[in-house]
Amino acid sequence: MITLNEQTLLRYKQFTDWTDTLHHINEHIWSQPIAEGKATVAEIISHLMNWDKPLLFTVIPAIRNGEGMVFPDFDPFNKIAYDYANSGVSQEQLLDEFKQTRHQLVEALLADPDMTAKQVTANGAATCPYTGIPYSLLYVIHEFNDHDNHHKKQIEAVL
Repeated sequence: MITLNEQTLLRYKQFTDWTDTLHHINEHIWSQPIAEGKATVAEIISHLMNWDKPLLFTVIPAIRNGEGMVFPDFDPFNKIAYDYANSGVSQEQLLDEFKQTRHQLVEALLADPDMTAKQVTANGAATCPYTGIPYSLLYVIHEFNDHDNHHKKQIEAVL
């Protein structure tokens, strides 16, 4: 059974406790693909941050205006994140930006629990096609927690 509550949001925020440990990994590990044809650690962190930004700057305002969630096409959107990771941004700056964005997002969600739990559409769908659970920002954060853990395992495998 899936439990969606404040702990879901706090778990999302606490992921930055783990990403803080990445400040100390060496540049070779940071900038090398985690496997053949896969992203680098830097690209993964940028990718995670890049998915927090539309929630914070587009989705939350849309829900407050009575609209649903609209998410961009994955591949072009992920390319933006990879390009940023390879733009010359430092390891420290990228990790700090990720943490700041994640904390800002979680604080906005915690500040408005009704909006966070409100059932809304996601790209026109009312429920998740895999679970049948109605979409809400809280459910999306639950899914993003799983997404974070997937990438955490990938990164830990190369540390």
